[in-house]
Amino acid sequence: MLKPEILLLWFLLLLLGPELRFSLADIGTASQYTPPYIPTACYGSDMSQFPTSSLFAAAGEGIWDNGAACGRQYLVKCISAAVPKTCVEGQTIQVKIVDRAITLVSPPSRAGAAWCCPI
Repeated sequence: MLKPEILLLWFLLLLLGPELRFSLADIGTASQYTPPYIPTACYGSDMSQFPTSSLFAAAGEGIWDNGAACGRQYLVKCISAAVPKTCVEGQTIQVKIVDRAITLVSPPSRAGAAWCCPI
């Protein structure tokens, strides 16, 4: 016969198991932009908003969350590139959200890289 503690653990596992997630991911398309990068929806004209790695991103509506995405950092992984040299397949980079995709000042200069974000 099973002990009550073991039964309770199994019950909790069955109840909470579907809620456990190791990561949430989605597939998106990356674009490359040319200056000017400011003003941004998150930090205006403050140049210190850009990480020293120069890897920053604009959040689409799916993660914008009424501006709560500002400053968040995501690990994104390149899964394919339609245009050569837009990304290295399999490479993972960390980007910081500094803008909202819908309000970008500059149009993309090169598109066609597919990224899976976040990992």
